[in-house]
Amino acid sequence: MIQRIGVIGAGQMGGGIAHVCALKGFNVKIVDVDQAHVEKGMETITGNMDRQIGRGMIKPEERDAAMRRIETGVDYKIFEDCDLVIEAAVENEQIKREIFKKLCPMLPAATLIATNTSSISVTRLASVTDRPGRFMGMHFMNPVPLMQLVELIRGIATEEETFRTIRDLTIKLGKVPANAEDFPAFIVNRILLPMINEAVYALYEGVGNVESIDTAMRLGANHPMGPLQLADFIGLDTCLSVMQVLYEGLADSKYRPCPLLVKYVEAGWVGRKAGRGFYDYSGERPMPTR
Repeated sequence: MIQRIGVIGAGQMGGGIAHVCALKGFNVKIVDVDQAHVEKGMETITGNMDRQIGRGMIKPEERDAAMRRIETGVDYKIFEDCDLVIEAAVENEQIKREIFKKLCPMLPAATLIATNTSSISVTRLASVTDRPGRFMGMHFMNPVPLMQLVELIRGIATEEETFRTIRDLTIKLGKVPANAEDFPAFIVNRILLPMINEAVYALYEGVGNVESIDTAMRLGANHPMGPLQLADFIGLDTCLSVMQVLYEGLADSKYRPCPLLVKYVEAGWVGRKAGRGFYDYSGERPMPTR
């Protein structure tokens, strides 16, 4: 039975996962690379809960109780009594592999590990741990407090008990589980990211500008936000990482990342979190950059 949950990463995804777990009554421990990242993550969690209060979604006393359930640190040793640790670091396979190598010696043998990867092979990540049977993918959607879906991905070695335990936890968190096979990018990003990449190609080739492409997809396909706006929200670095996984994993030219996407990432224009992507976020409202 899972009662104590560790989260690696206090950023957009890790903070969101901790937020949801704490509100649902679980004791949560968050670790990031340094205290500054931890503090920024906690500020974001508090701000997001305050917005939920303003919208009538939770009560102030629920926020206060949830925040008391969260413990923070910069050392994996604080996970030594956790029943589950969820990794939510940057979407980079080498970084994740190094995290798991350092994490496993700090955990009891029975502790489960889940990765929030949005595209990388769960089987490969599990292979660097000392517990591939107790390892699986638990891909939350962004923003975690609002999005209902969690993709559940079994590696080749994932045990049935591990899967059932994580599936039950997903439901307790108020989320809807969807089973996905361990193929590159799973379900959501296998479909979504090529669409975003094609939108970047449309911009690159001059088919339309940022505003026209996003307007066309919002009004023509009834999407809540345009694909370029969505790319900025996800992070262009994450979009590129997923496309690279698809391109390398499936060996199909249709998944080739758009050169313009590559250039933006090389320039550090990775979206909202950097203040610039396909939109400029320095003013009162986002403005298209092309």
